[in-house]
Amino acid sequence: MSTVTLRDIRKRYTDADVIKGVDLDINDGEFVVFVGPSGCGKSTLLRMIAGLEEITSGDLLIDSDRMNDVPPDKRGLAMVFQTYALYPHMTVAENMAFSLRLAGVPKARRHERAQDVARILQLEPLLNRKPRALSGGQRQRVAIGRALVRNPKVFLFDEPLSNLDAALRVQMRIELASLHDTLKSTMIYVTHDQVEAMTLADKIVVLQGGVIEQVGSPLDLYHHPHNLFVAGFIGSPRMNFLTVTVTDVNSSATMVKLPGGETISIPVQPRNLTVGDRPTLGIRPEHLRFDRTNATIHGEVKVVERLGGETFAYVNLPGGDTMVVKTDGDTPVQLHDQVPIYLNGDRCHLFDPQGMTIPRAELRPLTV
Repeated sequence: MSTVTLRDIRKRYTDADVIKGVDLDINDGEFVVFVGPSGCGKSTLLRMIAGLEEITSGDLLIDSDRMNDVPPDKRGLAMVFQTYALYPHMTVAENMAFSLRLAGVPKARRHERAQDVARILQLEPLLNRKPRALSGGQRQRVAIGRALVRNPKVFLFDEPLSNLDAALRVQMRIELASLHDTLKSTMIYVTHDQVEAMTLADKIVVLQGGVIEQVGSPLDLYHHPHNLFVAGFIGSPRMNFLTVTVTDVNSSATMVKLPGGETISIPVQPRNLTVGDRPTLGIRPEHLRFDRTNATIHGEVKVVERLGGETFAYVNLPGGDTMVVKTDGDTPVQLHDQVPIYLNGDRCHLFDPQGMTIPRAELRPLTV
Protein backbone atom coordinates (compact mmCIF):
# COMPACT_ATOMS: atom_id res chain seq x y z
CA MET A 1 0.00 0.00 0.00
CA SER A 2 1.46 3.37 -1.06
CA THR A 3 -0.91 6.28 -0.62
CA VAL A 4 -0.10 9.98 -0.51
CA THR A 5 -2.36 12.44 1.30
CA LEU A 6 -2.08 16.24 1.31
CA ARG A 7 -4.08 18.25 3.82
CA ASP A 8 -4.15 22.05 3.50
CA ILE A 9 -0.56 22.08 2.21
CA ARG A 10 0.90 25.60 1.91
CA LYS A 11 4.23 27.04 0.81
CA ARG A 12 5.28 30.62 1.45
CA TYR A 13 8.49 32.36 0.35
CA THR A 14 8.97 35.55 2.42
CA ASP A 15 5.88 37.48 1.35
CA ALA A 16 4.76 35.32 -1.59
CA ASP A 17 2.29 32.43 -1.27
CA VAL A 18 3.18 29.78 -3.87
CA ILE A 19 1.00 26.86 -2.74
CA LYS A 20 -2.25 28.09 -1.22
CA GLY A 21 -3.92 25.25 0.62
CA VAL A 22 -3.89 22.02 -1.40
CA ASP A 23 -6.00 19.02 -0.37
CA LEU A 24 -5.45 15.83 -2.37
CA ASP A 25 -5.75 12.06 -1.98
CA ILE A 26 -3.54 9.83 -4.17
CA ASN A 27 -4.51 6.18 -4.00
CA ASP A 28 -2.28 3.12 -4.08
CA GLY A 29 -1.11 2.34 -7.61
CA GLU A 30 -2.48 5.49 -9.21
CA PHE A 31 -0.66 7.40 -11.94
CA VAL A 32 -1.38 11.02 -11.00
CA VAL A 33 -0.28 13.93 -13.17
CA PHE A 34 0.11 17.51 -11.93
CA VAL A 35 -0.46 19.80 -14.91
CA GLY A 36 -0.67 23.52 -15.39
CA PRO A 37 1.10 26.52 -16.93
CA SER A 38 4.59 27.65 -15.90
CA GLY A 39 4.58 29.13 -12.41
CA CYS A 40 1.41 27.38 -11.24
CA GLY A 41 3.25 25.56 -8.41
CA LYS A 42 3.24 21.99 -9.73
CA SER A 43 7.02 21.39 -9.37
CA THR A 44 7.06 23.09 -5.97
CA LEU A 45 4.29 20.77 -4.80
CA LEU A 46 6.20 17.72 -6.07
CA ARG A 47 9.38 18.87 -4.32
CA MET A 48 7.44 19.31 -1.07
CA ILE A 49 6.27 15.70 -1.33
CA ALA A 50 9.88 14.64 -2.00
CA GLY A 51 11.17 16.60 0.99
CA LEU A 52 13.29 18.95 -1.14
CA GLU A 53 11.13 21.94 -0.14
CA GLU A 54 9.99 22.67 3.38
CA ILE A 55 6.25 22.65 4.02
CA THR A 56 5.13 25.97 5.50
CA SER A 57 1.91 24.53 6.94
CA GLY A 58 -0.42 21.56 6.48
CA ASP A 59 0.17 17.83 6.64
CA LEU A 60 1.81 15.41 4.21
CA LEU A 61 1.05 11.74 4.86
CA ILE A 62 2.54 8.72 3.09
CA ASP A 63 0.77 5.48 3.98
CA SER A 64 -0.96 7.45 6.77
CA ASP A 65 2.38 8.44 8.39
CA ARG A 66 3.07 12.18 8.72
CA MET A 67 6.17 13.05 6.73
CA ASN A 68 6.59 16.81 7.19
CA ASP A 69 9.78 16.48 9.23
CA VAL A 70 11.09 13.21 7.77
CA PRO A 71 14.31 13.58 5.68
CA PRO A 72 13.96 12.91 1.92
CA ASP A 73 15.98 9.67 2.03
CA LYS A 74 13.71 8.24 4.73
CA ARG A 75 10.40 8.82 2.93
CA GLY A 76 10.62 5.78 0.66
CA LEU A 77 10.38 7.86 -2.51
CA ALA A 78 12.44 8.02 -5.70
CA MET A 79 12.56 11.03 -8.01
CA VAL A 80 13.38 11.36 -11.70
CA PHE A 81 14.37 14.89 -12.70
CA GLN A 82 14.16 16.86 -15.93
CA THR A 83 17.93 16.52 -16.40
CA TYR A 84 19.39 13.01 -16.44
CA ALA A 85 22.32 13.89 -14.12
CA LEU A 86 24.15 10.64 -14.91
CA TYR A 87 27.75 10.17 -13.81
CA PRO A 88 29.77 10.31 -17.07
CA HIS A 89 32.62 8.09 -15.76
CA MET A 90 30.27 5.29 -14.67
CA THR A 91 28.65 2.60 -16.78
CA VAL A 92 24.88 2.20 -17.04
CA ALA A 93 24.97 -0.56 -14.42
CA GLU A 94 27.08 1.54 -12.05
CA ASN A 95 24.83 4.59 -12.50
CA MET A 96 21.71 2.60 -11.71
CA ALA A 97 23.23 0.87 -8.68
CA PHE A 98 24.97 3.91 -7.21
CA SER A 99 22.28 4.66 -4.61
CA LEU A 100 22.49 1.04 -3.42
CA ARG A 101 26.25 1.41 -3.14
CA LEU A 102 25.80 4.48 -0.92
CA ALA A 103 23.35 2.50 1.18
CA GLY A 104 25.97 -0.22 1.77
CA VAL A 105 24.22 -2.93 -0.24
CA PRO A 106 26.65 -5.78 -1.11
CA LYS A 107 28.10 -5.72 -4.63
CA ALA A 108 26.49 -8.98 -5.69
CA ARG A 109 23.07 -7.77 -4.63
CA ARG A 110 23.64 -4.42 -6.40
CA HIS A 111 24.55 -6.23 -9.62
CA GLU A 112 21.51 -8.50 -9.35
CA ARG A 113 19.17 -5.58 -8.79
CA ALA A 114 20.65 -3.62 -11.71
CA GLN A 115 20.17 -6.67 -13.95
CA ASP A 116 16.53 -7.00 -12.87
CA VAL A 117 15.78 -3.34 -13.58
CA ALA A 118 17.66 -3.41 -16.89
CA ARG A 119 15.46 -6.31 -17.97
CA ILE A 120 12.30 -4.29 -17.20
CA LEU A 121 13.59 -1.21 -19.04
CA GLN A 122 15.18 -3.15 -21.94
CA LEU A 123 18.65 -1.85 -21.03
CA GLU A 124 20.43 -5.21 -20.76
CA PRO A 125 22.59 -4.74 -23.89
CA LEU A 126 23.69 -1.31 -22.62
CA LEU A 127 24.80 -2.14 -19.07
CA ASN A 128 28.51 -1.72 -19.84
CA ARG A 129 28.17 1.48 -21.84
CA LYS A 130 28.82 4.96 -20.46
CA PRO A 131 26.30 7.82 -20.84
CA ARG A 132 28.11 9.44 -23.79
CA ALA A 133 27.38 6.30 -25.86
CA LEU A 134 23.61 6.49 -25.22
CA SER A 135 20.79 8.30 -26.97
CA GLY A 136 18.57 10.77 -25.11
CA GLY A 137 15.83 8.21 -24.63
CA GLN A 138 18.28 5.61 -23.35
CA ARG A 139 19.74 8.09 -20.86
CA GLN A 140 16.25 8.87 -19.59
CA ARG A 141 15.57 5.16 -19.13
CA VAL A 142 18.80 4.88 -17.11
CA ALA A 143 17.63 7.77 -14.93
CA ILE A 144 14.32 5.94 -14.39
CA GLY A 145 16.25 2.74 -13.67
CA ARG A 146 18.30 4.54 -11.02
CA ALA A 147 15.04 5.32 -9.23
CA LEU A 148 13.62 1.86 -9.83
CA VAL A 149 16.48 -0.07 -8.20
CA ARG A 150 15.56 1.41 -4.85
CA ASN A 151 12.12 -0.24 -4.99
CA PRO A 152 10.44 2.94 -3.69
CA LYS A 153 6.94 3.32 -2.34
CA VAL A 154 6.21 6.19 -4.72
CA PHE A 155 7.86 7.40 -7.95
CA LEU A 156 8.09 11.16 -8.55
CA PHE A 157 8.72 12.52 -12.06
CA ASP A 158 9.53 16.20 -12.65
CA GLU A 159 9.00 16.91 -16.39
CA PRO A 160 11.25 13.98 -17.37
CA LEU A 161 10.51 14.13 -21.11
CA SER A 162 10.89 17.86 -21.76
CA ASN A 163 14.46 17.54 -23.08
CA LEU A 164 13.56 14.88 -25.66
CA ASP A 165 12.51 15.46 -29.26
CA ALA A 166 8.90 14.87 -30.31
CA ALA A 167 9.35 11.28 -31.52
CA LEU A 168 11.24 10.25 -28.38
CA ARG A 169 8.62 11.86 -26.15
CA VAL A 170 5.94 9.70 -27.76
CA GLN A 171 8.10 6.58 -27.35
CA MET A 172 8.89 7.38 -23.71
CA ARG A 173 5.23 8.04 -22.93
CA ILE A 174 4.43 4.54 -24.16
CA GLU A 175 7.30 3.08 -22.11
CA LEU A 176 6.23 4.93 -18.94
CA ALA A 177 2.63 3.76 -19.33
CA SER A 178 3.87 0.19 -19.82
CA LEU A 179 6.18 0.50 -16.81
CA HIS A 180 3.31 1.64 -14.61
CA ASP A 181 1.18 -1.25 -15.81
CA THR A 182 3.99 -3.68 -14.96
CA LEU A 183 4.94 -2.29 -11.56
CA LYS A 184 1.49 -1.22 -10.33
CA SER A 185 3.33 1.46 -8.33
CA THR A 186 2.05 4.85 -7.23
CA MET A 187 3.47 7.50 -9.57
CA ILE A 188 3.24 11.30 -9.42
CA TYR A 189 4.22 13.08 -12.60
CA VAL A 190 4.64 16.81 -13.30
CA THR A 191 4.29 18.30 -16.77
CA HIS A 192 3.12 21.47 -18.52
CA ASP A 193 2.16 19.37 -21.55
CA GLN A 194 -1.54 18.50 -21.36
CA VAL A 195 -1.07 15.82 -24.06
CA GLU A 196 1.27 13.95 -21.68
CA ALA A 197 -1.28 14.40 -18.92
CA MET A 198 -4.15 13.05 -21.03
CA THR A 199 -2.23 10.02 -22.31
CA LEU A 200 -0.52 8.93 -19.07
CA ALA A 201 -2.77 9.77 -16.14
CA ASP A 202 -5.32 7.80 -14.20
CA LYS A 203 -6.06 11.10 -12.47
CA ILE A 204 -5.14 14.65 -13.50
CA VAL A 205 -4.65 17.49 -11.02
CA VAL A 206 -4.99 20.85 -12.78
CA LEU A 207 -3.15 23.63 -10.94
CA GLN A 208 -3.28 27.38 -11.44
CA GLY A 209 -1.79 30.03 -9.18
CA GLY A 210 -0.99 27.57 -6.38
CA VAL A 211 -4.51 26.14 -6.08
CA ILE A 212 -6.21 23.07 -7.54
CA GLU A 213 -8.74 24.00 -10.21
CA GLN A 214 -10.04 20.45 -10.79
CA VAL A 215 -9.17 16.81 -10.14
CA GLY A 216 -10.48 13.97 -12.25
CA SER A 217 -9.89 11.42 -14.97
CA PRO A 218 -8.66 12.72 -18.34
CA LEU A 219 -12.03 12.26 -20.03
CA ASP A 220 -13.91 13.75 -17.06
CA LEU A 221 -11.84 16.93 -17.30
CA TYR A 222 -12.17 16.97 -21.09
CA HIS A 223 -15.93 16.56 -21.21
CA HIS A 224 -16.92 18.17 -17.89
CA PRO A 225 -14.54 21.05 -17.06
CA HIS A 226 -15.46 22.99 -13.93
CA ASN A 227 -14.43 26.37 -15.30
CA LEU A 228 -13.03 28.33 -18.24
CA PHE A 229 -9.42 27.72 -17.24
CA VAL A 230 -9.71 23.92 -17.25
CA ALA A 231 -11.81 23.97 -20.43
CA GLY A 232 -9.17 26.02 -22.22
CA PHE A 233 -6.15 24.19 -20.84
CA ILE A 234 -7.25 20.59 -21.45
CA GLY A 235 -7.51 19.74 -25.13
CA SER A 236 -5.40 20.35 -28.22
CA PRO A 237 -6.37 22.49 -30.02
CA ARG A 238 -8.03 24.23 -27.10
CA MET A 239 -11.78 24.66 -26.75
CA ASN A 240 -13.30 27.49 -28.81
CA PHE A 241 -14.77 30.36 -26.79
CA LEU A 242 -17.32 32.93 -27.94
CA THR A 243 -18.99 35.72 -25.99
CA VAL A 244 -22.74 35.36 -26.49
CA THR A 245 -25.87 37.18 -25.33
CA VAL A 246 -28.70 35.51 -23.39
CA THR A 247 -32.03 36.00 -25.18
CA ASP A 248 -34.27 33.66 -23.14
CA VAL A 249 -34.07 31.31 -20.17
CA ASN A 250 -36.23 28.48 -18.85
CA SER A 251 -35.79 25.46 -16.59
CA SER A 252 -34.44 23.22 -19.35
CA ALA A 253 -32.41 25.47 -21.65
CA THR A 254 -30.79 28.83 -22.19
CA MET A 255 -31.15 30.62 -25.52
CA VAL A 256 -28.14 32.63 -26.64
CA LYS A 257 -27.38 34.86 -29.64
CA LEU A 258 -24.12 34.19 -31.49
CA PRO A 259 -21.84 36.95 -32.86
CA GLY A 260 -23.39 36.54 -36.33
CA GLY A 261 -26.93 37.07 -35.03
CA GLU A 262 -28.21 33.46 -35.06
CA THR A 263 -29.77 32.05 -31.88
CA ILE A 264 -29.21 28.54 -30.48
CA SER A 265 -30.53 26.64 -27.47
CA ILE A 266 -28.06 25.20 -24.94
CA PRO A 267 -29.47 22.63 -22.44
CA VAL A 268 -28.02 24.17 -19.28
CA GLN A 269 -29.69 25.40 -16.11
CA PRO A 270 -29.92 29.18 -16.24
CA ARG A 271 -28.90 29.61 -12.59
CA ASN A 272 -28.50 33.37 -12.15
CA LEU A 273 -28.44 34.20 -15.86
CA THR A 274 -30.99 36.69 -17.11
CA VAL A 275 -31.86 38.07 -20.52
CA GLY A 276 -29.14 40.43 -21.69
CA ASP A 277 -26.29 38.73 -19.77
CA ARG A 278 -23.12 37.93 -21.75
CA PRO A 279 -21.77 34.51 -20.73
CA THR A 280 -19.08 32.55 -22.62
CA LEU A 281 -19.97 29.70 -24.95
CA GLY A 282 -17.42 26.91 -25.34
CA ILE A 283 -17.28 24.15 -27.97
CA ARG A 284 -14.52 21.70 -28.96
CA PRO A 285 -13.07 21.89 -32.52
CA GLU A 286 -14.16 18.31 -33.29
CA HIS A 287 -17.79 19.15 -32.41
CA LEU A 288 -18.06 21.69 -35.22
CA ARG A 289 -18.75 20.93 -38.87
CA PHE A 290 -19.07 22.72 -42.15
CA ASP A 291 -22.76 22.50 -43.06
CA ARG A 292 -24.42 24.91 -45.49
CA THR A 293 -27.93 23.60 -44.78
CA ASN A 294 -27.83 23.93 -40.98
CA ALA A 295 -25.24 26.70 -40.60
CA THR A 296 -25.51 28.79 -37.44
CA ILE A 297 -22.50 31.02 -38.06
CA HIS A 298 -20.32 32.03 -41.01
CA GLY A 299 -16.71 33.13 -41.26
CA GLU A 300 -13.59 33.43 -43.39
CA VAL A 301 -10.81 30.83 -43.33
CA LYS A 302 -7.53 32.49 -42.32
CA VAL A 303 -5.26 29.48 -41.73
CA VAL A 304 -5.46 25.83 -42.83
CA GLU A 305 -3.32 23.17 -41.11
CA ARG A 306 -3.31 19.87 -43.01
CA LEU A 307 -1.98 17.00 -40.89
CA GLY A 308 -2.85 14.14 -43.23
CA GLY A 309 -5.66 12.34 -41.44
CA GLU A 310 -7.20 15.56 -40.14
CA THR A 311 -7.36 19.24 -41.02
CA PHE A 312 -7.63 22.26 -38.71
CA ALA A 313 -9.27 25.34 -40.19
CA TYR A 314 -8.92 28.65 -38.33
CA VAL A 315 -11.97 30.75 -39.14
CA ASN A 316 -12.46 34.47 -38.45
CA LEU A 317 -16.01 35.21 -37.26
CA PRO A 318 -18.12 38.36 -37.18
CA GLY A 319 -16.89 40.48 -34.29
CA GLY A 320 -13.26 39.35 -34.60
CA ASP A 321 -13.29 36.00 -32.77
CA THR A 322 -11.41 33.03 -34.24
CA MET A 323 -12.85 29.52 -34.21
CA VAL A 324 -10.92 26.31 -34.91
CA VAL A 325 -12.77 23.59 -36.81
CA LYS A 326 -11.36 20.05 -36.81
CA THR A 327 -12.43 18.21 -39.93
CA ASP A 328 -11.46 15.30 -42.17
CA GLY A 329 -8.02 15.47 -43.73
CA ASP A 330 -9.43 15.51 -47.26
CA THR A 331 -11.91 18.35 -46.67
CA PRO A 332 -11.37 20.77 -49.60
CA VAL A 333 -11.34 23.95 -47.52
CA GLN A 334 -9.04 26.70 -48.78
CA LEU A 335 -7.56 29.93 -47.49
CA HIS A 336 -10.04 32.88 -47.64
CA ASP A 337 -13.05 30.58 -48.22
CA GLN A 338 -16.31 31.84 -46.74
CA VAL A 339 -17.51 28.84 -44.75
CA PRO A 340 -20.80 27.90 -43.01
CA ILE A 341 -20.37 26.32 -39.56
CA TYR A 342 -22.93 24.34 -37.61
CA LEU A 343 -22.88 24.58 -33.81
CA ASN A 344 -24.92 21.87 -32.09
CA GLY A 345 -26.25 23.34 -28.83
CA ASP A 346 -26.10 19.90 -27.18
CA ARG A 347 -22.31 19.95 -27.66
CA CYS A 348 -21.82 23.43 -26.24
CA HIS A 349 -20.69 24.43 -22.76
CA LEU A 350 -21.77 27.67 -21.13
CA PHE A 351 -19.70 29.58 -18.55
CA ASP A 352 -21.08 32.34 -16.35
CA PRO A 353 -19.43 35.80 -16.16
CA GLN A 354 -17.22 34.51 -13.31
CA GLY A 355 -15.90 31.74 -15.55
CA MET A 356 -17.66 28.83 -13.82
CA THR A 357 -19.42 26.08 -15.78
CA ILE A 358 -23.20 26.28 -15.83
CA PRO A 359 -24.53 22.74 -15.17
CA ARG A 360 -26.49 20.89 -17.81
CA ALA A 361 -30.24 20.93 -17.28
CA GLU A 362 -30.68 17.23 -18.04
CA LEU A 363 -28.65 14.16 -18.94
CA ARG A 364 -29.71 14.31 -22.57
CA PRO A 365 -27.37 12.26 -24.78
CA LEU A 366 -24.90 14.39 -26.73
CA THR A 367 -25.29 14.19 -30.50
CA VAL A 368 -23.20 15.47 -33.36
